[in-house]
Amino acid sequence: MRYILFILTGILISTSCDSPASTAESTSDCQTYLDNAARDDQFMGGIKMIDVETPKGTFKVWTKRMGNHPTKKVLLLHGGPGMTHEIYESFDGYFPQENIEYYYYDQLGSYYSDQPDDLSLWDLPRFVEEVEQVRKALGLNKDNFYLFGQSWGGILAMEYALKYQENLKGLIIANMVPSIPDYMKYSDEVLAPKLPADVLAEIMTYEDAEDYSNERYLELVVNHYYTRHVIRMEPDNWPDPINRGFKHLNPDVYVTMQGPSEFGVKGDATLKEWDVKDQLKNITVPTLSIGATHDTMDPKQMEWVANEVQNGRFLLCPEGSHLSQFDDQAHFFPGLIQFIHDVDAGKM
Repeated sequence: MRYILFILTGILISTSCDSPASTAESTSDCQTYLDNAARDDQFMGGIKMIDVETPKGTFKVWTKRMGNHPTKKVLLLHGGPGMTHEIYESFDGYFPQENIEYYYYDQLGSYYSDQPDDLSLWDLPRFVEEVEQVRKALGLNKDNFYLFGQSWGGILAMEYALKYQENLKGLIIANMVPSIPDYMKYSDEVLAPKLPADVLAEIMTYEDAEDYSNERYLELVVNHYYTRHVIRMEPDNWPDPINRGFKHLNPDVYVTMQGPSEFGVKGDATLKEWDVKDQLKNITVPTLSIGATHDTMDPKQMEWVANEVQNGRFLLCPEGSHLSQFDDQAHFFPGLIQFIHDVDAGKM
């Protein structure tokens, strides 16, 4: 969940069906996947601005469809909160050749969507209703709708499923545990002690002083925490979509819900006490929980999620961290794709 504010400012892989077609049928599938002639968003290249009703008025959120498939449609919920769809551009390298239709989506307050100046809108139940309105506008339903949420998006996906799982075909919770207090405990008791003692001590001096915008504090967190647990690459090598996502993050949404610290959920952040552990047993829809060995989140708890829901599967990314779609693609994408295909084939 850790996203740094105003960080250093790709891997944008072609979305064409470029895998060799072995049969006439596979060639036809590829042509169908690329054919937008019957879609009402063809004029905008798959982009659709959706009206979202809120207690403070009507706003527009941005979505973009990629590909066509009647029974495999994935809506991507980005993390943050206040991050952007850009962190999922790596999906372009994997989903098209699998004929999986997917939707980029900037939540209200994020990048291409409206960014109203009203902190009361950054509220978890309101975001759940926003996702439901987006679902309806995109024509997604229980016969085709897979909801993917990572980090904060995983919180949103869990909450959506707990209220609206009758609309889902499959649920994917990536790199998120079901309890912020448990996440904090893991961060404090497991991850923090792994840092060099002098680095941790210096970080905590800034934390104690609530000096979260200090450049030295940000440098320490990026170089010693992010590179171990958020994306396991040196900052100079971070993929362009990640850099752009950080650059475009909305700090008002982030700080309101996540808090000002880069080393935990602190202050009066609205997500500080969030916990749905005792409710997961009520989720019956096929569910994939994705964890990573080096994540900011406890991988054992993410495995527990898969066992707690009624029809779950766990995917471990052994080389990955919080953004496994970049630092452990070899495990992340095959496991994710297999889950979607298995649910579509009735194997879960």
